[in-house]
Amino acid sequence: MSEQYVLETRNLVKEFKGFVAVDDVNLKVQKGHIHALIGPNGAGKTTCVNNITGLEKPTSGEIWFKGENVTGMKTYNLVEKGMTRTYQHVLLFNSMSVIDNVATGSRLDKFYGLFHALFQTGKKHRMDREAYIEAQECLQLLGIGDKSNDMPDSMSAGQQKLMEIGRALIAKPDLLLLDEPCAGLTDSETEQFAEMMKKIRNTGISILLIEHHMNLVMDVSDWVTVIDYGVKIAEGTPEKVSKEPAVRKAYLGE
Repeated sequence: MSEQYVLETRNLVKEFKGFVAVDDVNLKVQKGHIHALIGPNGAGKTTCVNNITGLEKPTSGEIWFKGENVTGMKTYNLVEKGMTRTYQHVLLFNSMSVIDNVATGSRLDKFYGLFHALFQTGKKHRMDREAYIEAQECLQLLGIGDKSNDMPDSMSAGQQKLMEIGRALIAKPDLLLLDEPCAGLTDSETEQFAEMMKKIRNTGISILLIEHHMNLVMDVSDWVTVIDYGVKIAEGTPEKVSKEPAVRKAYLGE
């Protein structure tokens, strides 16, 4: 695997009782890029990401992350190695404040055992303090620093999704996978997301993005991979992909 790529799938296949959801997909995500994975509903995009992030195990093929074969590795091990993700439906701790929600994402990075928790040791207090400082920095980067003490259910859908991204960012990932982060958002919130993703990329974090908003994909992506019925049908720059007949047929029925 070339050092210029943070992630690579090799001949990735996922079958469900004879149905092939992902069919021989080869994908390379370059370091420091926003790489969009697009396709019509049911194309296999989320299944592909679920295999990459350890929620499901591929039927065959390999997944390489930062030069290591991580095929079938558990999700929490991949987080430790620098791969985090968000989900189509935001998962919140509604009884905890926004900053508490984000700080939970640092627990693999700032771990202390039962002894430290029971006896409230200096190590425990130091790590907690560092976690909250970093959580506030993430919220500031995402433009919702003023919401840190609010409760999640008082926030808009867009702000809640930003909070979930903050929880993924605090783990200091090399690769962030975003599964339809703009679903259900207004046009103005989608524009804000576009700027936020560029900010994250500019910090050196690579992004693999699943998204249906084609204007957003064309605006933020450095590279685009298109799949349909689990098969890769096109790949290239946003401009190149948007002109591909196979892509226009898949999306527009041409």
